This record gives sequence, C-alpha cells and structure tokens, in this order.
Amino acid sequence: MKRIVAPVLLLFIVNAAALVKADESLPELTTVKITSSLDGTEQPIRYWAPAEAFASTQQSDSAAQRAVPLFVFLHSWSSDYRQDNGKWQKEAVKRGWIYLHPDFRGMNNTPKACGSPLARQDILDAIDFASITFNVDSSRIYLAGVSGGGHMAMLMAGHHPKRFSAVSAWVGISDVGEWYKFHLKDGKPQKYAQMILKCFGEPPGTSKQIDADYQDRSPVFHLHNVRDLPVDIYAGVNDGHTGSVPVNQSLDAYNMIAEGNRCPVISPNEIEELWNDRKLSDPDRSDKEVDALLGRQIYLRRTARTSRVTIFEGGHESIPEAACEWLSVHERLTK
Repeated sequence: MKRIVAPVLLLFIVNAAALVKADESLPELTTVKITSSLDGTEQPIRYWAPAEAFASTQQSDSAAQRAVPLFVFLHSWSSDYRQDNGKWQKEAVKRGWIYLHPDFRGMNNTPKACGSPLARQDILDAIDFASITFNVDSSRIYLAGVSGGGHMAMLMAGHHPKRFSAVSAWVGISDVGEWYKFHLKDGKPQKYAQMILKCFGEPPGTSKQIDADYQDRSPVFHLHNVRDLPVDIYAGVNDGHTGSVPVNQSLDAYNMIAEGNRCPVISPNEIEELWNDRKLSDPDRSDKEVDALLGRQIYLRRTARTSRVTIFEGGHESIPEAACEWLSVHERLTK
C-alpha cells in the first residue's frame, strides 16, 4: 500500500487548562485544529508529547534513535475529543509515549461520524500531523479504543492495517447493523439504535445502498485484512447483560481475523455458551490462563497468528495498563 501523506495544516493552538481533568497530576493536553485532507474542514485533536519527541528528525543518527512511540487513543460512541480519558493518558505519560486524541467527527449521531470515510481520514490526518510535528517511531504507532472507540480501532485495523504497529480494542462494536437490532425493544429503536439511525438515515435491510454503508462502517467486514497486524480484543463476559455491547461483537470480530489467517475460529456453540452461561463447558487450555496484569478471571483466550481475543470477568470496561503493556512489546514498521 502506497502511503500518501495528507496535507495537514496547523491552524491554532490553545491552552487546555480550562478543560476539566480528573487527575490534576497529569500534564495538560494541547488542543489544535488540522485540515481534513478529504473535505477541507477544520478538525480538532488533543495531544501531549514528551520533550524528546520534539527532537528534529534531521539532526543526527543519535536523534533518530530517540524516536518516540505514538499512542492514538479513540473516544467512545457518545463523546468527542474532549472526553476525559486520563487513565489512558496516564499510561502514555508513564511510558514516554506521545498521546494523541483525535475527534473523528465527534459523537456518533451524524452521517459524517460513526466510522465514515471522513471519520477514518480524520484519524489518518491526525497521525500525519503527529509524524510531521514530532520525532515519531514509525515502528511503534499504537491504536486503542473502548466501546465506540473499540469499534473505530477495529475499523481502522481492517481498512488501514499497514498504518499501525498494534491495535487494542475493548468492548467494541464490530457489526453496526446487528448492534442496531440488539437495541430494539418491541421493534422500537432505543438510545443507541436512534443514534445509529441519525448516522445512516435508515435501518439495515432498507436497501442495498444502505446495507453497503453499514458494511463499510462495520469492522467485521474488513478484519480479514489485518493479516500480521497484532490486534488484541477484549470484552467483559457480563457486557450486553449489564452493558451495551454483547460479547459476540468481539468474538465475531476475532473470528474474521482468524479466518483471514486460516486459523481455527471460536465455534457458534462456544459463543452461545459465553452469552447464555457466561462460561465454557469445555474450555481450552488457553482459556484457563492467568494474567496478572489483567487481574481478572479469564473465560476465553484464543490466538490467531499475532492477534488474540480475551473474555474476562467484568462488564463494559477497560484495563489500560494491561492494554498498553501488550502494545509496548510490539514493533512493526508502518507505511
């Protein structure tokens, strides 16, 4: 895949001190606006970078050795770039990573949001901005997100696998059409289904054109493309019962990666057991792993080449330390 560097224009920088932070010990985020390379609109992002990230890539070989990992974190379904994700920023600061928090058209309640081509390009433009502005280690460009951010992380992995070194997706939506149906009650769209209608205009099944749009924005139809891109997928076993995204959304996503790599998939019976019984009647050895960083009981853990999926004791949540530790061990040159 040939990389085309988008023309990104830095329009302004503002002090982010007025924005409320849950953890006052964290460094302030800087807000900038960049120009979308698709429609020319101004799109906001927030970031923090360690001092060494400002070293010029044109200095010396020793300066190049100080290239810094870039950590792109994606806001959730009903939020935007102003969302407080301090616990994820904390991990980036602790590890000396550049922390990048793009907007990608804000919350998912307009046609330009919800994984549209414009929203996907906003993330690529943000990465190009960071690559121009900082001394980024192109072999350590990491992407992560939770819930709606998990949806977008998986979607970017499927559409643009060569742009990332590793991806961590937590409790994400992989099939928007099926998730719409999950949020119908007595045939009537509830909160998230209503938001989906604001993005697509019509429910899935209305026409071939509408269905093609749902598929374009649903990771499950693209994750077979990831191949050797490491993708780590997590979901709490209680999600969908006490949360908004059932575990099959994560399991189906993993199966598409496994199929693309010609690896064994999770069986329909296993998926049904995890949903109905919240455990497996005949778990594999890998399903019994103990993960000290995760700190939760594991009900399923499977691996397909460089990717894996984990169903753990919990709900609609994430564990940033476990995610970032996994990301940190991966190096893969991006293009």
